[in-house]
Amino acid sequence: MADDPDGAYDFGLGAGFYVDATQPPFATHYHMWSYVTEELPALVAAEFPADMARQSIMGHSMGGHGALTIGLTFPDRFKAVSAFAPIVAPSQVPWGQKALGGYLGKDNAAWRRHDAVALIEDGARVADLLVDQGEADPFLAEQLRPDLLDAAYSAAGIPLTLRLQPGYDHSYYTISTFMEDHLRWHSARL
Repeated sequence: MADDPDGAYDFGLGAGFYVDATQPPFATHYHMWSYVTEELPALVAAEFPADMARQSIMGHSMGGHGALTIGLTFPDRFKAVSAFAPIVAPSQVPWGQKALGGYLGKDNAAWRRHDAVALIEDGARVADLLVDQGEADPFLAEQLRPDLLDAAYSAAGIPLTLRLQPGYDHSYYTISTFMEDHLRWHSARL
């Protein structure tokens, strides 16, 4: 399977960015969007007694980006959406520009459907959203930019619960500390 030619963790095998790649060599195997939105739900529905009318989605960092964009794209399917330290505007930050350019090409218009802030600007909506972000996260200012999500939600008049957590970083310790809150958030909406 294709990987970042420089072996970096932020592109290729380490970071699929929840898109269906259109650019070689990634177009052959990088179909995370279709996997999460089509293949995995069909598998769950076939193998488990799940109520597919009541789904929710959450994620961390790049996975938080995926949760936001997928939730915003399918608001009737996902009754609850939350994220930990998500990349909210990948078309505006280095991680996202590298990934979206590498997977989708140079047409920035194709990037909009994989950018939560752009989706909101274009009219996508979810009833409400919970985001936890550590204030000590080293990626906060350059890569994550929750301020852009806050501004987009505010302009759209959508409720956003954005909790900036003092002393917390980008680690799984942060996730484990606030996971119960997210599970309760999802449970209340399902």
